Amino acid sequence: MSDLYARHRGVLPDWLALYYEDPLEITHGEGRHVWDAEGNKYLDFFGGILTTMTAHALPEVTKAVSEQAGRIVHSSTLYLNRPMVDLAERIAHVSGIPDARVFFTTSGTEANDTALLLATTHRRSNTVLAMRNSYHGRSFSAVGITGNRGWSPTSLSPLQTLYVHGGVRGRGPFADLGDAEFIDACVEDLKDLLGHTRPPAALIAEPIQGVGGFTSPPDGLYAAFREVLDAYGILWIADEVQTGWGRTGEHFWGWQAHAQNGPPDIVTFAKGIGNGMSIGGVIARSEIMNCLDANSISTFGGTQVTMAAGLANLGYLLEHDLQGNARRVGGLLIERLRAVAAQDPGVREVRGRGLMIGVELTRPGTDLADPDRASAVLEAARADGLLIGKGGGHNTSALRIAPPLSLTVAEAEEGAAVLESALRSTQ
Repeated sequence: MSDLYARHRGVLPDWLALYYEDPLEITHGEGRHVWDAEGNKYLDFFGGILTTMTAHALPEVTKAVSEQAGRIVHSSTLYLNRPMVDLAERIAHVSGIPDARVFFTTSGTEANDTALLLATTHRRSNTVLAMRNSYHGRSFSAVGITGNRGWSPTSLSPLQTLYVHGGVRGRGPFADLGDAEFIDACVEDLKDLLGHTRPPAALIAEPIQGVGGFTSPPDGLYAAFREVLDAYGILWIADEVQTGWGRTGEHFWGWQAHAQNGPPDIVTFAKGIGNGMSIGGVIARSEIMNCLDANSISTFGGTQVTMAAGLANLGYLLEHDLQGNARRVGGLLIERLRAVAAQDPGVREVRGRGLMIGVELTRPGTDLADPDRASAVLEAARADGLLIGKGGGHNTSALRIAPPLSLTVAEAEEGAAVLESALRSTQ
């Protein structure tokens, strides 16, 4: 491993982050488990950053990929592509967006980039509203609207970005308010902001902020925002790269917790739909999707082999009600972790929905982030055979827990026990 690490450092960028003091090489996986190059087995509670959505080496997906690869892997969007049309039809159907059109990309970053292109073109405005503590990808435009300093290396941007309150319930100037009052205060702040600028093209928001540490507003915030946005003709883009496909348990899409005024104008997706294959995409009403007046393609978006994986993966998820499993098993896991947190003065909050759970760590008796302990918990969990993630907008002090949606009750209990031990050993 030390040789591979040295080679990594010799040829890849310094800013390409690696977990752990002794970085891990994962060689294979099955179900909810993975193995490293030394033969150690781990229960995977992070799924390649929420990307292995159903299970590692899911037979239905690997078979679909293998069979498609034996026919043709790629031809580009310049030719008719049956698997792409098949998956687009299924996604349009489950999207909730009327007269939906779907465009496939290779990542969530590229999907958000496309959504911004559509919104700014449709609205003839390069101003965008984004949430504080947000993350939308690593392209130049996506970095420019990311409201998380740790993931935004430049202030230069092709867009003018205005940041809105509301993505983080437990911090900021409105944190002490009740839910209804919190929403009212955020709406008034939005109204005030819009009174000082020309109407923006869109608001882009993650229903649950992923890199930000799995934070979210009270249900209904974006519905309340929508009433204000609609008065100005401002579009709503829901970034579902991490929340989509039933991960939150209660809903198939994260935006459905804010659905009083109907679906968003644009939805972006990626990560879990490919179960590890590179699929991203945009769903939008036809009038928005078709607003471009120049030719465009996606060389690798919608390629046959990734579409075959997406079709098999989505079919498996729906047929086995993995959304329902996320709700049931995730609910048990959250309650188990809250019981652990009640005995730990350094745990500020356990939050989340379904199998998207954040554990925020602070220095006991304060609101100060404790990133060193977060890193120590990651190391301790790994030593006991559990992989988790970390994130957060306050110095990366939130543990991120997002196993494959097929997680069993026994595996949830096993992972919770390891986390309990890791938290105790780092107090």
